Amino acid sequence: VAGLDEEERAWRRGRRIGFVFQAFHLVPHLTLVENVALPLMYAGLGREERLRRAAATLEGVGLGQRQSHRPDELSGGEQQRAALARAMVHDPELLLADEPTGNLDEASTARVLSLLRSIHASGRTLVLVTHDERVATQAGRALEIRHGRIV
Repeated sequence: VAGLDEEERAWRRGRRIGFVFQAFHLVPHLTLVENVALPLMYAGLGREERLRRAAATLEGVGLGQRQSHRPDELSGGEQQRAALARAMVHDPELLLADEPTGNLDEASTARVLSLLRSIHASGRTLVLVTHDERVATQAGRALEIRHGRIV
């Protein structure tokens, strides 16, 4: 990607890579389905198609019945699953997850990890950053970084 110009890099980030953050970053005044549909708006899809795809993706993470709710009406685990749906709605090849279970209770962590395993099993590359050894031990491959170096 180093040889790509800024526009090409932005296109790849927006279409080929999904991002999941510890802090969810859901837009508070939007419904869940509108939050999940956001990346598709930037991809140029029409409203009806965006909402259809977002609704289907929410079904896939077990939130189909919560589509019309706003983020503050959801538990932390539900918000993280919504953030995961938003990252996956454009069917990226690569999913980058930064501490996706860091703010979750045990049950929500298990549910999110199960979803991440199924995403990986579907052929996508998953890179997950965690400080939780219990989460790291579930990975097929784990790298430990200390002071900026792989140990």
